[in-house]
Amino acid sequence: MLSDREVLSTLEMLKNEHLDVRTVTLGISLLDCASHELDRFKNQIHRKITLLAKELVRVCDEVGDKYGIPVVNKRISVSPIAVAGAVFSSAQMIEVARTLDEAAKEVGVDFIGGFTALVEKGFAKGDLSLIEALPEALSVTERVCASINVASTRAGINMNAVRLMGQTIKTAAEYTAEADGLACAKLCVFSNIPQDIPFMAGAYLGIGEPDAVINVGVSGPGVVKKAIERARESRPGLDLGQISEIIKRTAFKVTRVGELIGREVAQRLSVPFGVADLSLAPTPHVGDSVGEIFQSLGLASIGVPGSTAVLALLNDAVKKGGAFASSFVGGLSGAFIPVSEDLNISEAARRGLLSLEKLEALTSVCSVGLDMVALPGDIAPETIAAIIADEMAIGVINRKTTATRLIPVPGKKAGERAHFGGLLGSATIIPVRDEESSRDFIRLGGRIPAPTQSLIN
Repeated sequence: MLSDREVLSTLEMLKNEHLDVRTVTLGISLLDCASHELDRFKNQIHRKITLLAKELVRVCDEVGDKYGIPVVNKRISVSPIAVAGAVFSSAQMIEVARTLDEAAKEVGVDFIGGFTALVEKGFAKGDLSLIEALPEALSVTERVCASINVASTRAGINMNAVRLMGQTIKTAAEYTAEADGLACAKLCVFSNIPQDIPFMAGAYLGIGEPDAVINVGVSGPGVVKKAIERARESRPGLDLGQISEIIKRTAFKVTRVGELIGREVAQRLSVPFGVADLSLAPTPHVGDSVGEIFQSLGLASIGVPGSTAVLALLNDAVKKGGAFASSFVGGLSGAFIPVSEDLNISEAARRGLLSLEKLEALTSVCSVGLDMVALPGDIAPETIAAIIADEMAIGVINRKTTATRLIPVPGKKAGERAHFGGLLGSATIIPVRDEESSRDFIRLGGRIPAPTQSLIN
């Protein structure tokens, strides 16, 4: 039972500290729509998505109004299209992407994820068709998001896929050069991808998931920052162990709120509740930044020495508090550090405090990876692939999820600004120590073997 004081503190979170339910995502299996005929497949996936999701936005708004807790984003994730549409060519995959986009617009959601392939151990025909279709599919649609899993701790790293994704990202950026390579902001490359992520751009509905399910993503970096500031102001002698306890208690409350909303939405839509994703996801607004939490703990900025230790503490405390609040936790669950989507992190990159190398170090303890990182437009595809390979290695060896959302900005150089709009924000382009020094390594191809599970130092 919550005390009166805890109820009042939760109300304060809602009123002044940007507490919200960041996303309610309806997962829909499309595997029963499979067909060898393209028109039949398109009609069936359009019919199923619009039938199951037609009330999603209305129900989320009603439940949000009932509790006074806004549901910021309503989204859909679907089965990996490379599996459901395995028989189709790349041109046909583009038509499938258009159908997904139309269905998303019709039901009023802002993104639909699942234009996905899982290729950590090799390619099937549908995987290659989907990856070949990515640049055009992401440039001719508004709401379709894509993800490619190229590595896992059990399979190792598919370096042929890594190399292919380096070229694909470069091409996708060129397709949307007038928008600073916006297509790449809708494309994630993963290791150890979870099957129940509610957050975009990586969301998809895994093979072992129900026919339809509601997954919820809670957030609240502003809430955590305010909780730390209040505690340090009233008790100046707090040490990091005590601050970790405060973050845990805050994460507990935030997760309870998210699960409450998610379960009622699921009940009203007559689908099962899946998981709550505990991630701290920022926005480009003042007071809603993961980067500001670093300052509340005594660092001048994210990126200075001590940042990796702070992020490790933050990530662990959020997981512990959330896991106590909910028995069904999943997705990514941790702290996101997207460069363009977080005002404070974007500013640290502009000032040169956050280099590519420091970001990579941070990703060894955060929940995602190199997220929304703008790169020079003339970067070589092999260099993009090498950055992906480094990030995948961190995930594979440490048995955790890592990902990259890299955006080579056509026509722009390091130090210039890239603008993506809305929640995607803007970012200073980060320099890369390049000189095509990774080309010969990436061209070796093959698969880096899975690590041994017993000698893990």
